Amino acid sequence: MDRAAGAAPHEKASDRRLRSGSHSVQRATSRYDAALATSRRVSYPAGLLGGHVRVAPHWSPADSGPGARRRSLAYTDLMAVFYPPNTMSQPTVSDAPFECAQDEGASAAGESDVAEGLASWEPTLKRAISSIVSIKAQCVRSFDTETSGTYTATGFVVDERAGLILSNRHVVNPAPVVAQAVFANYEEVELQPVYRDPVHDFGFFRFDPSKLRFMTPEAIRLAPHKAKVGMEIRVVGNDAGEKLSILAGTLARLDRAAPEYGTGEYNDFNTFYLQAASGTSGGSSGSPVLDIYGDAVALNAGGSSKAASSFYLPLNRIVRALDLVRRGQPVPRGTIQAEFEHLPYDELRRLGLDIRIETQMRDAFPASQGMLAVRAVQPGGPADGILRAGDIVIALNGRPVVDFVAFEDIADSSVGGAVAVSVWRGDKAYDTRIGVGDMEAITPHQFVEVGGGIVNEVSYQIARSYGIPVGGVYVASSGHVLGSGSAWRGSVIQSIGGTATPNLAGFVQAFGALRDGGRVPIKFFALAQPHKLKVAVMSVTTHWHAMRMATRDMKTGEWVYRKLNAPPRLPQDIAPQAASLGRLPASLAPGDRVWPSVVFLDFHCPYLVDGMKNTQFLGPGFIVDKDRGYIVCDRDTVPISIGDVYITIASSIVVAGRVDFLHPV
Repeated sequence: MDRAAGAAPHEKASDRRLRSGSHSVQRATSRYDAALATSRRVSYPAGLLGGHVRVAPHWSPADSGPGARRRSLAYTDLMAVFYPPNTMSQPTVSDAPFECAQDEGASAAGESDVAEGLASWEPTLKRAISSIVSIKAQCVRSFDTETSGTYTATGFVVDERAGLILSNRHVVNPAPVVAQAVFANYEEVELQPVYRDPVHDFGFFRFDPSKLRFMTPEAIRLAPHKAKVGMEIRVVGNDAGEKLSILAGTLARLDRAAPEYGTGEYNDFNTFYLQAASGTSGGSSGSPVLDIYGDAVALNAGGSSKAASSFYLPLNRIVRALDLVRRGQPVPRGTIQAEFEHLPYDELRRLGLDIRIETQMRDAFPASQGMLAVRAVQPGGPADGILRAGDIVIALNGRPVVDFVAFEDIADSSVGGAVAVSVWRGDKAYDTRIGVGDMEAITPHQFVEVGGGIVNEVSYQIARSYGIPVGGVYVASSGHVLGSGSAWRGSVIQSIGGTATPNLAGFVQAFGALRDGGRVPIKFFALAQPHKLKVAVMSVTTHWHAMRMATRDMKTGEWVYRKLNAPPRLPQDIAPQAASLGRLPASLAPGDRVWPSVVFLDFHCPYLVDGMKNTQFLGPGFIVDKDRGYIVCDRDTVPISIGDVYITIASSIVVAGRVDFLHPV
């Protein structure tokens, strides 16, 4: 159920940050030496150690005795934290950290606190736990890749003044949700989703800080540049439904491909993920991945069901989005509708990469072990017909690019324009220009409720999963009207009643022209079989549900409803119709006399009440009074009185009926 490179000023901030950290190390070491020197001069009272004892002036860890062993362990712990072992140089998430200058002093102070505590996780976790919340949420409408239901997750405060909580996209949810956050002292506040990324697995909730009466949480600092292979981490959150769990791990990879959660589900792409064997499970989504200084180095997003591996989203793109959300500004997201993958140089050589290009890239980016290659191009997108699968990206706008962060930094700053793309294809280099579209424009922000069902436009997520163009009307929930035509969830509607439905506006216009109680053809295809068009007859009944359109306010995250004009319910004008019935053989003469009285009943439930698990029931009935039009059937065919019934006579004439009597037993 999982991202921007900084400019020169941020590089300088990083240099200052590293120097500040080294000074704190020196200060902490000096304090330890001073404390040790003081202990050599202090005489302890006899009541404490059973005599007048003076510490040896030239003590070393090699000295024997329990006290010496305790001092040796303390000294070893100090060295393990402030003088970490050298590790092999690994590609980091970003060469230039995307951090704010005002956070540097806070981080240095935090490291000093840890230094004074001799590198213990206890004070770090004590501070962090007050800022980590358990999230209870209910998705109230099926929408896009999401289905309605309840779930629990985790989030953490990233701005205590603005009341911003960071969590995953699949927690914040693109669909309408009702959510609450429970803090460590069991205070509960309402949450309002304010932003979710169109592709990457992160989003922000907002709460009212004034609603917290008994605690004041501190924001957890985001430090994407600190992620390193071999770093000890703690994942703190609502793991497996528990209010608080603390899971330990060690970062093993910084360049893992984004995890795949299944076709038709939400999936992240065009980003690296971090990996560690922390064994997270359901409920831990949105947990901070903390270092020993209490900074978040990544965001927990998912895990493997067959191993202890957990997958964390890097924070680079999150830091950028947080800064814009704080200022109340939109978050630009550009796309050329192509998916990329990071391949090592040995695989790139098989794609034809020239050794001279590889040499130049290795010299320019010594920490990187590969480059980006095109994995797939979205049909109908800006890159369709320009890029091909297997193309190797060399540069964007003349700037060499080897990772996702740099690529997205250029794309996000070019929305509505174009980028110059240099690629290597086969044995030649090609230069081209590709338009950059707005990713939010191909991410649905509207849906229509009709006949108990929900439809929205085909999103970038859905289109990518099935390799179809973005656009069209997607059935997120069929309800009893669309379900009567077998247009179930996962269908894309092409036309209704002979009127094309290329988008949501076309669907509203086509459906509004129908008559309540009528039966019209509906043309659609299932996403699992996009090349197989289906045509069915749909029963139009809108008197059970209002027809409404919901639109998401991009600034506040609220969904605003607008009532639509539903098809009118007019008196049914039934013209006399003739039909013929085949005769049964003479051996079935008694049945031949009953045969004209047999009808076929199609019953549709608008609501799942009274224990109903299905919305459609089929069965036979018998005409018992042709003058008054009474038909008798069993309760398996018409289980409840709430619903619409359609009667088929002589296998050709279909009329609407109603339930006049239902036996209570």
